[in-house]
This record gives sequence, C-alpha cells and structure tokens, in this order.
Amino acid sequence: MTQGSAARPSSIAELRAVAQPPEVRLRDNAEHWTASLYLRDLSPYVTWMLLKTNISANGVTGLMILVGWSTAAALLIPGIWGALLALVLGQLQMLVDCCDGEVARWRRTSSPAGVFLDKVGHYSTEALIPIALGVRAAAYPFQSPADFLWTSLALLLALIIVLNKALNDMVHVARANAGLTKLADTHGEKAPTSSLLARIRRVARFVPFHRLYHSVEMTIIIFVAAVVGLFFGQPLVDRVLLTALVPLALLALVGHFVAIMASKRVRS
Repeated sequence: MTQGSAARPSSIAELRAVAQPPEVRLRDNAEHWTASLYLRDLSPYVTWMLLKTNISANGVTGLMILVGWSTAAALLIPGIWGALLALVLGQLQMLVDCCDGEVARWRRTSSPAGVFLDKVGHYSTEALIPIALGVRAAAYPFQSPADFLWTSLALLLALIIVLNKALNDMVHVARANAGLTKLADTHGEKAPTSSLLARIRRVARFVPFHRLYHSVEMTIIIFVAAVVGLFFGQPLVDRVLLTALVPLALLALVGHFVAIMASKRVRS
C-alpha cells in the first residue's frame, strides 16, 4: 500500500510496521525509557485517531510543545496536586512526542521543520520545569530578597540543563561544518578513548544522576518531593531538592563535555 496524505492504515499492525520500524524502536539513545517501557505500545492507537483528522505531523509536534509547557505550568499549583498533574502531563507529552514521528512516517512528511519544532519543545519544557520548581521552592507570594535565592537557583539550573542538552547538538553542528558524516547512534562512537574515563562511565551507569534532568525524570522527582513534603513540610523539601539538583547538574554538564571530547564524536 502506498501512503499518501489522505491514506489511512487498515489496521494497527500495518500502522506499526510503517510508523515503528526497527530503526526507530532499536535506537540506543533517541528513545526515552518510557517509550520502550509502554508508550510505543499505546502511541499507535493515538496516532490512528490523529490520522483520521487533517492535523499535520508538525501540528502534532505543536501539541507536544503545548503539553510540555502545561507540565511546567501545573507545577505552579501548590502542594501535591500540582506535582501529580505535572507527572501525568509529563507522560502525556512523551506519548504525543511518539505520535508526531509516527504521523510523519505514515504520511511521509518528515522534514527539518519537524525536527526543529521537536527540539524547541524539549528544550523549552526542560527549561521551564526547573523554573517552576524554583517558584514552588520560593512559595509564592515572594518575599524579597530571601525568596529570590530559590528563583535564581532555578534559573541557573535551567541554564545548565539547556547547555547540557545543547552539547549533543553542538557535536552534530561541528561534524557537519567539518564535512564529516552524520554521527551514528551507536555505543562505539560515544565510548571514551581513555580507559580511565571508560571506567568512570561504567560507574556512572549505577548512579545515573545525569539522567535526572529530562522532563519525565524531573516531574517524577518533584512529585516524590511533594509526597515527602506532606510529612516534612513544604517548601523545605523543594528547597532541599533544588539545592541538590544544581551542583549535580553542573557535574553532569562537565562530565558530558569531557566525555564528548574524549570520544570519537569530534575526531576527524
């Protein structure tokens, strides 16, 4: 069957075959663990419904962006209910994120614009969530100047997270400008050439704090902090969490930079 803009799948199995090929399901780092765990099992049913409408793949990405921003906005609701809503919306954002690519692959409308919008969605969401955490930690209404410590820490955390994400894109830009081929999503390309760094990387797999700064992980730990806060008080727990996240994020940023420089990714 030839897919066109008006064609629709005749079954979920057919949709999976086209929209979830092995090169998508087996990507080492492009797939978030929630996608592998359960979202890719659910997403074809949502994609099936989307294909019955005229919404484009980029339109679905736009929905993903709005859900991501709503995730951060939910954290502005005080107490556990805002954190719970953010937790649910964070999962929903990843579900919609699965669907935009599936719509694009089915309709054969993949484009650089779609990739760009996807980046905008993840960068902006993962910057807004720590900022919202800072507002929770400051416990609105703010009292100047003490509470601005927490919003300032949140802005610093957001900056570090965005810089850490940007490092991967900087690698692709650097390779393209040097006339090198597109980086393969394989372990060999990203493995450090130094034996010491390789050992450190293996240890880091057992304490993967560098993975805490994705929107899903952030909403999970903020929800856990909200639960703990029921017993130990808020905004104390949010403040402890924010204080811990900033140095860990800085360590992750430095480690990521060193790992890139020590790998084959930026070698000609």
